[in-house]
Amino acid sequence: MKVAVLDSKGKDTGRKVDLSDSVFAIEPNKHAVYLDVKQYLAHQRQGNHKSKERAEIAGSTRKIKKQKGTGTARAGSIKSPVFRGGGRIFGPRPKDYKQKLNKNVKRLARKSAFSIKQNEKAILVVEDFNFDAPKTKEFTQVLKSLGIENKKSLIVLGDSNNNVYLSSRNLKRSEVVINSELSTYKILNASSVVLCESALEGIVSNLNK
Repeated sequence: MKVAVLDSKGKDTGRKVDLSDSVFAIEPNKHAVYLDVKQYLAHQRQGNHKSKERAEIAGSTRKIKKQKGTGTARAGSIKSPVFRGGGRIFGPRPKDYKQKLNKNVKRLARKSAFSIKQNEKAILVVEDFNFDAPKTKEFTQVLKSLGIENKKSLIVLGDSNNNVYLSSRNLKRSEVVINSELSTYKILNASSVVLCESALEGIVSNLNK
């Protein structure tokens, strides 16, 4: 599949690159996509939620009133969950939300995500670009030239570029990653995926192992 290469000003360079059919033109596997996105979101959870149960509350252990003759229910401890300041019944405990997923399923999910975006005509291929210094204004101008300044965008670089990354950091709708940091969730969450030329080879080799 041939796709035109644009420059950072949004103009056609007259060159075309071949997007591998094995990555960008497969039949999307929705279940693999579901599993990979589910795992990604689960891994964002810290799992450090905790409340104190009655054994962890600081307080006296003496019996607070006699067993009989008070006209009210019997009570043995001020730390009981029925009293204000007592422990919590079946409260949340720390939990590890990590999920295991086969590598082949993850690769299939990312291929499916790229194929979905390609079917939506939401993938752009751009010449590698750089800035002399971190400048949000220059990065915004690149997005504007590509016509995606008002869309959620994912820019994929071949190698880490500190100036480009820092230039994008203040923009909520745009994210810059290198090809090894790609995930199914990030691909699908973006309205437009911008692939730098140098990232293509790494993406295809990583997903066709």
